Formats: sequence, structure tokens, C-alpha cells
Amino acid sequence: MTSSDPPVQVPGAASPWADALARLAADQARVRAGGGAKAQARQHEKGRLTARERIGRLVDEGTPFDELMTFAGWEMYEEVGGCPGGGAVTGIGQIQGRPWMIVANDATVKAGAFFPITAKKVIRAQTIALENHLPVVYLVDSAGVYLPMQDEIFPDQDDFGRVFYLNARMSARGIPQIAAIMGNCVAGGAYLPVMCDTLIMTEGSGLYLAGPALVKAAIGQVVDSEELGGAAMHAGIAGTVDYREPDDDAALARVRSLADLYARGDVAPWARRRAEVREPESRDLTELVGFDGSKTYDVRDLITSITDGGEFHEFKAEYGETIVCGFARLGGYPVGFVANQRTVIKKKLKAGGEPGLRTRIEVGGVIYGDSADKAARFILDANQAGVPLVFLSDVTGFMVGRDSEQEGIIRRGAKLVNAVSNSVVPKITVITGGSFGAGNYAMNGKAYSPRFIFAWPSAKYAVMSGNAAAKTLLDIQLAALKRAGFDPDDEELQALYEQVKAKYDAELDPRYAAARLWVDEIIPPNDTRDRLIRALEACAGNPHQEELRVGVFQV
Repeated sequence: MTSSDPPVQVPGAASPWADALARLAADQARVRAGGGAKAQARQHEKGRLTARERIGRLVDEGTPFDELMTFAGWEMYEEVGGCPGGGAVTGIGQIQGRPWMIVANDATVKAGAFFPITAKKVIRAQTIALENHLPVVYLVDSAGVYLPMQDEIFPDQDDFGRVFYLNARMSARGIPQIAAIMGNCVAGGAYLPVMCDTLIMTEGSGLYLAGPALVKAAIGQVVDSEELGGAAMHAGIAGTVDYREPDDDAALARVRSLADLYARGDVAPWARRRAEVREPESRDLTELVGFDGSKTYDVRDLITSITDGGEFHEFKAEYGETIVCGFARLGGYPVGFVANQRTVIKKKLKAGGEPGLRTRIEVGGVIYGDSADKAARFILDANQAGVPLVFLSDVTGFMVGRDSEQEGIIRRGAKLVNAVSNSVVPKITVITGGSFGAGNYAMNGKAYSPRFIFAWPSAKYAVMSGNAAAKTLLDIQLAALKRAGFDPDDEELQALYEQVKAKYDAELDPRYAAARLWVDEIIPPNDTRDRLIRALEACAGNPHQEELRVGVFQV
């Protein structure tokens, strides 16, 4: 199945949502199979667990593991057999009652080798840990860099070396890091565990800058793996390893014991105002929000469906109505919401203008000048109050046309982008529908450093909507063909249009975005409240808040 395939048809399915959620579950299962049953069997034959089995035994029993970046590498690198999950499993799980970021190499995928997307996935997991002061466990089982792609993995700012840079930065900030080598740990990858606070290694694992074959080729020395970099050598001779364990289970038990000893620092000031959790009335969000974006809905209903007790204190409710802002509690935590309204709005106009004209229709999902002003002001208010922000993004973009330009849409939009960029409180984004063009920027897209960014299966991610983009791209291709002396007939033109649109529609799919880490995870709508609460719990670990500065602020 490719990202351009239609949703799987489930017998008896009542709606496109049912199809989409069934397909999401099937695709997740496909990714979580890693390198497949044979590769898992080979791992077990070595007396080792798979990455997901290790995580399952590491986290507290009965608690969820919030996987992140499941679809990293989706439908990428197919010429070399693919890289399911980016060759690593990452996410947040409770260990001894505390959230930890867990990074585990998946040795069933190319022996856990680092592809370009693997490095980016590990870096994103470390960045989340750094920003939120989350302690980290690395479960290391990797053959190192995937050499055929070394030029895409090795040298750049956000390539493999950044992993060790972030190791050092987290250590300097006092963020705990524990590494357990449970298989191969080769070449440059050997620095990752050694730069952690604590290093555990299992019998039969190997830790070396160069393996036996490379040592023989480089310096002519013949040495076996155990003597070169086995657990006994590193524990008793080199002194690199802190704890030597017989197998995976013993190593994981050691990690849990050590994790239980770490002191916990202060929580964020806003987290100290956590109140008693009040559940909202139960509601199926897929009945409220249409899958294809054609159904109008009041985003206030979405907000009150996930907030504590359904309570919401709306800010400037009668002004700039295409963006809804306000304060609420989520899992007891105070939060501010910035959300795209999806109803059709009849807006009152100022006196003057055309005789008799006192209203106009505004389209939901579009950001107008007054809604940009309101959202910018609300973001500053939330920063003044020290309250985290949750963005519910279902945005078509900024309003265009003569009237909008004369009302200063560029200037007012720039003000909103400034406020989002310089906001210092934690920001979490959920993309529930469209995330198009500059609307993505205004609604805290990936470029604006959200602590977490989630997407529903209905999310569409691109510079413009499919039909508009396809027509524009077709015009460009048609002009090029005509310059080359080819003038297609109507049938050829239609075929070309369908080809262009199919490609663009494939790129609109949220899996395409998730494959490239533009979103952290695709989540079912009805999981939104729980995922947001646990994301806030993770954010609460950082007690520091920078001073808010906005520089040149448009008025």
C-alpha cells in the first residue's frame, strides 16, 4: 500500500473516519513489525529481545508508551528495502513513576544501522528531551552508519554528529542519560553511550570504534570481537562500562533500579497550579469533525470536548472570529487555546464603505486581519500569565484579495508570526485538518519549535490545497511542453492533470509529513485529550522560562 492509495474499505464501515482509522492501525502494525518475522527470529536466536520487547519490559507495568515518530522513513529508501520506523523506536514512557524519553535501535531493520532519517529521528527525540528536561534511556543495538548513504548522514549540522552534541548539552544541563548496550555498538555510534551518565553492557555485545575486519584491514592486527570490544574487556580492562549484565532482562532491571535513584527537580511554574482533573462529557470527535474538511463545525465544541469539565474562557469572543482563543484546564493544567474556527461567519463591518453594506461573509479556516491581531494579542497574554499554548490547526491560509491587502493582512499576519516565533511558554500543536501555506506558520507549524506536534489522520500538509496546486503545476508543465514544441490535446492534458494531482495528493497525506518528521505522531482524534495531558506532563519537567522579547512588533 502507498500513501496515495484510498483508505481500506472495512466491511460495515459507517464513515470515512472508520476507514481512515482502520488504515492507520494497519499501517502502524506494518511499521511496528520492523524488519519482519524472520529478522525478529534472528534477534531471538541471539538471546536478545527486539526493541519493542525491551521497551515493554522497561516501562512501568500498565502504563502507556507514547510512541513518537512511528512513521519516520515511511515509503522512503525503497530502492534498498526500506527503513520501517526509521530503524529506531522512540517515545515517552513511565519508568518508576517518572516520564523518560526512550530511544531504542531496531536491530531487525538493517542491523539497526543509521539511515539519514534515523539520525534525524534520534535528534528530534533528544531535542524533545532537552527542551522538556526529560531524562533519557538509550537501548543501543546498532551497526553504525549505513555506509552507502554516509554522505547524507555524516557531515551536516543536523546529521549524525548532532546526536553526540546533544548528549553533551543534556549532560551539561543535568538531564539524566542512561545507556544500555544490548548488541552492536560500532564506529562513531560508540560515542553515544559513552557520553551518558551511566553505561550498562550485556554479555555478547560489542563496543568498538572499528570491528575486527576493519582493524585487520587498517593495521593488520588480528583480534576477535570479545577481546577487541566485549563486555568483559570494557568492564575489567578499559573501564568503559559501569555495569556488566548477562542478558537483556538483567540490563533492563538495572536501568529501572538506577532510574529509581535519580532526584527530581522543580516542575514548571504553570505546573504548580495543577488543579483536580475533571473529565469532560464523553463525545466522539469523529462525529463532530468531518474527515475531508467539507463539513463545517464550531471549534468551541471541539475545545470543550477535551477540556476539564468542558469549561472554556473565551477571549474576545465577538472579534476576529475565524480564530478562537481562550483559557481552560487540561488534565488539571492551565492552558491557552488558539484554534481555527470552521463555521461560516457573518461579520459586522465598520461604518462607511459602500452604501448600505454593513456585513460580509467570512470563511472558516481562513485567517483575516482582525483574527491575526486577536491571536497575536492572546499569545502575548498567555506568555504574560506563563500558561502553555495548545494550537488546534485546521487552516486554509491568510485571506487574499484587494480588501484584505488594503486592511494590512501582510503586516498583521507578520505580527502573529512574530508572536508565535518569540513565545516562550510550551507550545503544542494538533493538526486536525488542513495546514496550508503561511497558515501553517501562524498556527505553530514544525518550523516554530512546538514542544510536540501531532496530526489526525485527516491532516493535509502542503503549501496550498490539492486542486489549486495541481492546476498551478499543470500550467507550469504545460508551458514547458509548449516551449519544447509539444502541444498536448485534451486527452493528453487530462492525463497530465491526473498525474500531477495524484502526486500532489500523495504528498498531502499525513504519513508523508510524518515520514519526514514534520509531525511527531499521527493520533486518532479520540486520543487527543489523553495525549495532550501526557505531553503537558512531559513539558512540566522544565522549570525555566525565558524572558519574552518580540523585537520589532507590527502595529
